[in-house]
Amino acid sequence: MPQIVVLPHADYCPEGAVLEASAGSTICEALLENDIEIEHACEMSCACTTCHVIVREGMSSLNPSDEAEDDLLDRAWGLCPQSRLSCQAVVAQQNLVIEIPKYSINHAKENH
Repeated sequence: MPQIVVLPHADYCPEGAVLEASAGSTICEALLENDIEIEHACEMSCACTTCHVIVREGMSSLNPSDEAEDDLLDRAWGLCPQSRLSCQAVVAQQNLVIEIPKYSINHAKENH
Protein backbone atom coordinates (compact mmCIF):
# COMPACT_ATOMS: atom_id res chain seq x y z
CA MET A 1 0.00 0.00 0.00
CA PRO A 2 1.52 3.36 -0.99
CA GLN A 3 2.31 5.99 1.60
CA ILE A 4 1.68 9.71 1.43
CA VAL A 5 4.06 11.90 3.39
CA VAL A 6 2.35 15.20 4.18
CA LEU A 7 4.79 17.99 4.93
CA PRO A 8 3.98 20.10 8.01
CA HIS A 9 1.16 22.64 7.58
CA ALA A 10 0.26 25.00 10.44
CA ASP A 11 -3.50 24.39 10.21
CA TYR A 12 -3.97 20.88 8.83
CA CYS A 13 -1.10 18.87 10.31
CA PRO A 14 1.48 20.92 12.21
CA GLU A 15 3.77 17.94 12.76
CA GLY A 16 3.37 16.56 9.24
CA ALA A 17 2.04 13.05 8.70
CA VAL A 18 2.75 9.72 7.05
CA LEU A 19 -0.36 7.87 5.99
CA GLU A 20 -1.36 4.77 4.07
CA ALA A 21 -3.39 5.33 0.91
CA SER A 22 -5.32 2.85 -1.16
CA ALA A 23 -4.22 2.72 -4.78
CA GLY A 24 -7.09 4.10 -6.85
CA SER A 25 -8.17 6.65 -4.25
CA THR A 26 -7.51 10.34 -4.69
CA ILE A 27 -5.05 12.25 -2.56
CA CYS A 28 -7.99 14.24 -1.13
CA GLU A 29 -9.83 11.07 -0.11
CA ALA A 30 -6.69 9.68 1.54
CA LEU A 31 -6.15 12.92 3.48
CA LEU A 32 -9.75 13.07 4.69
CA GLU A 33 -9.77 9.37 5.65
CA ASN A 34 -6.74 10.09 7.85
CA ASP A 35 -8.25 13.11 9.62
CA ILE A 36 -6.39 15.75 7.63
CA GLU A 37 -9.30 18.06 6.91
CA ILE A 38 -8.11 19.68 3.69
CA GLU A 39 -10.61 22.09 2.20
CA HIS A 40 -12.73 20.73 -0.63
CA ALA A 41 -15.45 23.33 -1.14
CA CYS A 42 -16.87 21.75 -4.31
CA GLU A 43 -17.18 18.30 -2.69
CA MET A 44 -14.40 16.92 -4.91
CA SER A 45 -16.15 17.66 -8.21
CA CYS A 46 -13.27 19.56 -9.87
CA ALA A 47 -15.05 22.89 -9.62
CA CYS A 48 -12.73 24.89 -7.32
CA THR A 49 -9.09 24.94 -6.19
CA THR A 50 -9.43 24.66 -2.42
CA CYS A 51 -7.84 21.18 -2.35
CA HIS A 52 -4.73 22.29 -4.28
CA VAL A 53 -1.56 20.43 -3.27
CA ILE A 54 2.02 20.43 -4.48
CA VAL A 55 3.41 16.98 -5.20
CA ARG A 56 7.06 17.14 -4.13
CA GLU A 57 7.81 13.46 -4.92
CA GLY A 58 5.97 10.84 -6.94
CA MET A 59 4.28 13.12 -9.47
CA SER A 60 5.04 10.78 -12.37
CA SER A 61 2.99 7.99 -10.78
CA LEU A 62 -0.22 10.02 -10.71
CA ASN A 63 -2.82 10.01 -13.46
CA PRO A 64 -2.35 12.93 -15.87
CA SER A 65 -4.35 16.08 -15.23
CA ASP A 66 -7.10 16.87 -17.69
CA GLU A 67 -8.04 20.18 -19.28
CA ALA A 68 -10.66 21.02 -16.63
CA GLU A 69 -8.16 20.54 -13.81
CA ASP A 70 -5.46 22.51 -15.64
CA ASP A 71 -7.88 25.40 -16.23
CA LEU A 72 -8.80 25.52 -12.54
CA LEU A 73 -5.20 25.27 -11.39
CA ASP A 74 -4.46 28.49 -13.24
CA ARG A 75 -6.43 30.21 -10.44
CA ALA A 76 -4.75 28.43 -7.51
CA TRP A 77 -2.59 30.32 -5.03
CA GLY A 78 1.08 29.31 -5.24
CA LEU A 79 0.75 27.42 -8.53
CA CYS A 80 3.88 25.54 -9.63
CA PRO A 81 4.65 22.76 -12.14
CA GLN A 82 4.02 20.13 -9.44
CA SER A 83 0.56 21.47 -8.55
CA ARG A 84 -2.47 19.18 -8.61
CA LEU A 85 -6.01 19.30 -7.33
CA SER A 86 -5.96 16.58 -4.69
CA CYS A 87 -9.53 15.56 -5.61
CA GLN A 88 -8.37 14.67 -9.13
CA ALA A 89 -4.93 13.14 -8.44
CA VAL A 90 -5.35 9.35 -8.21
CA VAL A 91 -2.82 7.45 -6.10
CA ALA A 92 -1.02 4.60 -7.86
CA GLN A 93 1.59 2.27 -6.30
CA GLN A 94 4.36 4.84 -5.72
CA ASN A 95 4.84 6.72 -2.47
CA LEU A 96 4.12 10.44 -2.56
CA VAL A 97 5.36 13.51 -0.72
CA ILE A 98 2.90 16.39 -0.77
CA GLU A 99 2.74 19.92 0.50
CA ILE A 100 -0.51 21.71 1.24
CA PRO A 101 -0.06 25.37 0.28
CA LYS A 102 -0.30 27.94 3.05
CA TYR A 103 -3.24 29.71 1.40
CA SER A 104 -6.14 28.91 -0.90
CA ILE A 105 -8.46 31.19 -2.84
CA ASN A 106 -11.28 30.30 -0.44
CA HIS A 107 -11.95 33.29 1.78
CA ALA A 108 -14.08 31.32 4.25
CA LYS A 109 -13.52 27.75 5.38
CA GLU A 110 -16.39 25.40 4.66
CA ASN A 111 -16.28 23.28 7.87
CA HIS A 112 -16.47 19.85 6.23
